Amino acid sequence: MTAAHPHARRAIFTMLAAVLMFSLMDALLKLLSEHYPPFQVATLRGASSLPFVLTWAIASGGARSLLRVRWPLHVLRGALGIGMMASFVYGVNRLPLSTTYSVFFIAPLLITALSGPLLGEQVGPRRWVAIGIGLLGVLVLLRPTGEGMLSLAALAVLAAALGYAVTAITVRVLARTDSTQAMMVWLMVLMTLGAGALAWPGWVAVRGEHLWLILGLGVAGSLGQYAVTEAFRLGEASLIAPLEYTALIWGVILDLTLWGVLPDRVTWAGAAIIVASGLYLLRRERVHVEAEHP
Repeated sequence: MTAAHPHARRAIFTMLAAVLMFSLMDALLKLLSEHYPPFQVATLRGASSLPFVLTWAIASGGARSLLRVRWPLHVLRGALGIGMMASFVYGVNRLPLSTTYSVFFIAPLLITALSGPLLGEQVGPRRWVAIGIGLLGVLVLLRPTGEGMLSLAALAVLAAALGYAVTAITVRVLARTDSTQAMMVWLMVLMTLGAGALAWPGWVAVRGEHLWLILGLGVAGSLGQYAVTEAFRLGEASLIAPLEYTALIWGVILDLTLWGVLPDRVTWAGAAIIVASGLYLLRRERVHVEAEHP
């Protein structure tokens, strides 16, 4: 924490709060997935957050900031968001939160791998080695057991991580022309409408006792999105991004508190390999940036 980064402490605490909010949101997704199909839960995720996100977007950027957008990329991002959320909900319904997070942590490695062919960025040999080691960690997690290689749930989480990675690439492209407010609002709108259309044939009537879960989903998701945006505004990505891995701690706490389960040794080992690879990639990214901008 140096004088060059006067907002670093605030950025760190804001990012930790964002991770906590997203972890609570995921726990609520898991609870709702016990009663409703994946696409319906994805619809509830979008619809519950939309009023909060829309209010913030108009208050901070005005309505005009929502209209000057690149529609084809937003539609692509919306489709990816629907698939990602439905896959994640399917996986988290059948796996502990800690296991789900451990598999999903491959997403930053996939973003680096895809940034070469999709964005034309240079991915050096050291970073490719780190990506390979991270994939090895996934193989450790997906061991041939009841929740191993043949598990559709684990593969669904992998698909969600891939969808998240591609979505992150589209955000980097959209950020050149479109506002943060527009990206957040239209993702929620498209997720609500698209997932709702897919969920409609098998829609299950929402029970009254679950309304507080849906409200909590909207509040936690909106606060998490705002906090993560604020954290990256205040602090350097290389300082903030590693804090995303604290989600594993919250996953373990929530698993134990709500479902009475703990990760086994193999899950810890696989998670450690993936997290170590991700942290190394972040370090290499910082070295690369400092070399380009001394």
